[in-house]
Amino acid sequence: MRAKSIMPRGFTLIELLVALAIIATLLSLAAPRYLGNVERAKEATLKENLATLRDVLDKHFADKGTYPQALDELVERRYLRRIPDDPFTESNRTWILIPPPDPKLGGIYDVHSGTTGLARDGSRLAEW
Repeated sequence: MRAKSIMPRGFTLIELLVALAIIATLLSLAAPRYLGNVERAKEATLKENLATLRDVLDKHFADKGTYPQALDELVERRYLRRIPDDPFTESNRTWILIPPPDPKLGGIYDVHSGTTGLARDGSRLAEW
């Protein structure tokens, strides 16, 4: 018969450190790409939400002859199902509302993002 080994089976400290080093290297390669894609997606979403809001404001003006007094009015009159969120502030209440040059035309002529950050191209997101 063969004698059983007294040493327990398992990984050595060196094997665990090598495995952790490999995982850390892979994460250091993947994390910047992931974070860059998240920012790119937020910027694309902001552009789309601004285009949608501006298009709906123009349609409201074409139909009614005035701009709405509040964004909620666009939902009440079924121009929108809901007010889109600003992807950077994660809220639909942070939009900066720009009135028309002539106050007789209504309340909201244009919208901008309520964030104070910069885009990847260096432009201010609040100026889009």
